[in-house]
Amino acid sequence: MTSNNPQTREWQTLSNDHHLAPFSDFKQLKEKGPRIITSAKGVYLWDSEGNKILDGMAGLWCVAIGYGRDELADAASKQMRELPYYNLFFQTAHPPVLELAKAIADIAPQGMNHVFFTGSGSEGNDTMLRMVRHYWAIKGQPNKKVIISRKNGYHGSTVAGASLGGMTYMHEQGDLPIPGIVHIAQPYWFAEGGDMTPEEFGVWAANQLEEKILEVGVDNVGAFIAEPIQGAGGVIIPPDTYWPRIKEILAKYDILFVADEVICGFGRTGEWFGTDFYDLKPDMMTIAKGLTSGYIPMGGLIVRDEVVAVLNEGGDFNHGFTYSGHPVAAAVALENIRIMRDEKIIERVNTESAPYLQKRLRELNDHPLVGEVRGVGLLGAIELVQDKATRKRYEGKGVGMICRTFCFENGLIMRAVGDTMIIAPPLVITKAEIDELVTKARKCLDLTLSALQG
Repeated sequence: MTSNNPQTREWQTLSNDHHLAPFSDFKQLKEKGPRIITSAKGVYLWDSEGNKILDGMAGLWCVAIGYGRDELADAASKQMRELPYYNLFFQTAHPPVLELAKAIADIAPQGMNHVFFTGSGSEGNDTMLRMVRHYWAIKGQPNKKVIISRKNGYHGSTVAGASLGGMTYMHEQGDLPIPGIVHIAQPYWFAEGGDMTPEEFGVWAANQLEEKILEVGVDNVGAFIAEPIQGAGGVIIPPDTYWPRIKEILAKYDILFVADEVICGFGRTGEWFGTDFYDLKPDMMTIAKGLTSGYIPMGGLIVRDEVVAVLNEGGDFNHGFTYSGHPVAAAVALENIRIMRDEKIIERVNTESAPYLQKRLRELNDHPLVGEVRGVGLLGAIELVQDKATRKRYEGKGVGMICRTFCFENGLIMRAVGDTMIIAPPLVITKAEIDELVTKARKCLDLTLSALQG
């Protein structure tokens, strides 16, 4: 990123000299220099060059109630002055984490009344893996260790999280996945459905779970983990036939079901959780991101009562983190949940902003570059194609990154997943801001098409 601002260049020099960024080509970033974000308010960001940018990704799916909410800053400040830190080891607790556990139980699906706190969603899924295996060991079935996940799913970037996820480019670094984790097909009809109808493909994709259970052996499978909607994989919304068939399979076999709610949780679908939207009945739910609206790191694992009853008979669970249930993070999360409830933010998503966003987004279906627009709640995806009828892509063109660059240059953040453009704006986005988002998206699609034709 070229700049005429000396301050920008100074920060970029600091980045080049000292900072290793996540999910980055270090050499490329050093040559280009990062965009420096300096402030934010509502659904907008400002960079060090003075550019105003509509954040169509809510940070990384997480800034649910928008930027600049003083209430969350005040909650953190108050807690820092009262009890800035204490751990939850050695039979100790503190009020913020206990009150937060109750607040989460109040909004979680019925029968899920216990929470193990972590610092992130990745740590939540590491916790899940260990808890699933501990659970089955207590029940006298220590061989039930295998976790079934999905190709192109995302469950974090720790060793266990990246292994649980189905991102092959992550597996190629670090000799992953670790043993005891296997993957099945994803319910991505647009890219992988072939000549099947979405309904046929949904059943086929779900049946891969049963086939994998039988292949591995029922006595060896501990759990199936899945996102209600695959977020980082490209906002993959399963066909309507998928989850009902998955539920039938889960009911048939003695394995646990883990819903990764890190992206879908806390209102993103217009319900508190994606499992509410699809009427799923998980045994465990991984949470993070929207829990604190991203203002401070926190994650966790919500656990069904029947599972906790078994864990209660198992002695020590030798697992935890220095920052599990950090009091400042707990105070911020409590205030975040209070704001969501008192301001009826999720209800407004359900009845107002989500229907409007989905209606406006689908107007992009008429664009020559768009093969499909899909979405649920405040999640959306735009498939970029060369041929609408065959769903053929532009091979080797990097169309998604071309479009993403035009978005950045024209005041909009949309994320590229291959040649799929995805959005997940803050839950507080207004209809006028949705209009702005869609207008800018169309402009960037036009610019992308012109670049391809030029």
